[in-house]
Amino acid sequence: MKIGMMSFAHMHAYSYADSLMKLPNVELVGIFDDDLERGKEVAEKFNTIHYPTQPEFLAVEMDAVIICSENILHKEMVFNAARAKKHILCEKPLATTVEDAQQIIDVCKEEEVILQTAFPVRFSTPIRKLKTLIEEGDLGDIVAFRTTNRGQNPGGWFIDENQSGGGAVLDHTVHMVDIMRWYLGSEITEVYSIVDSYFHDIDIDDAGLLTLEFENGVIASHDASWSRFSEYPTWGDVTIEVVGTKKTIKVDALKEHLKLYTSGSKSLSNVFYGNDMDFGLIQDFVECVEQKKEPSITGYDGLKALEVALAAYQSSKLKEKVKL
Repeated sequence: MKIGMMSFAHMHAYSYADSLMKLPNVELVGIFDDDLERGKEVAEKFNTIHYPTQPEFLAVEMDAVIICSENILHKEMVFNAARAKKHILCEKPLATTVEDAQQIIDVCKEEEVILQTAFPVRFSTPIRKLKTLIEEGDLGDIVAFRTTNRGQNPGGWFIDENQSGGGAVLDHTVHMVDIMRWYLGSEITEVYSIVDSYFHDIDIDDAGLLTLEFENGVIASHDASWSRFSEYPTWGDVTIEVVGTKKTIKVDALKEHLKLYTSGSKSLSNVFYGNDMDFGLIQDFVECVEQKKEPSITGYDGLKALEVALAAYQSSKLKEKVKL
């Protein structure tokens, strides 16, 4: 299978490319990046070809593309790739507005290409194990969730709202909203939140606390932030606590790690040894393309997660609940 990558603006692109290189049936046939220096460096690193324009890149024979651009460019790149009949894995958030996300879904349906949203947390072994326990009734009826996704400030275009569409709340809410929807099979109907910048002197949000209510009555809280400083032992956390009528179970998708002590400013580091979530995502996408089947994480999943994150901004601004 021949796959290309569109932009290495998002850091996940490097992990996705590494994952492609591990699959014996996949060839990374090219990279488009409008940052010419970065594009050439990445092409050399992954032993492929850099294309400076989208038309040149999309004219290459390939089955699928992986889009890891700045958030604001997702729509443009998906449209161009879909019209070139390439199947698509798009980095989260799917878009920066619900309307754009719907248009992305519509064009992929019209062009009959697969659209998968990049939510790698679904491929964490502890997260998947917890889903199995829920499905088997081990926890009883689900009453509530408590979730967190707290990491470091990525800087760059992530803190430029014109390119990102939002700060930490957009960046770190969509993952866990997707997991909760996946666990419950139910939609969020109300969002209440407080969103602001608390940890950095930046013109975009770096933290938010969300309270959510699902259509089936389950309630949830979510802590999304760029609150971890650079010397912190790990990038951050991805946690979920599921409160059931029989049991309560808490999972940290990044908990599997070794503690490494060294001299220097960062004397303690947590070295992760668990399963590679990004590889699981890429492997799943390749399988979907090979078998021409509906992806396990759809464009609609991306839209619904985005909808909640955007509602959080609205709720904080209005200082009231927002109904979806």
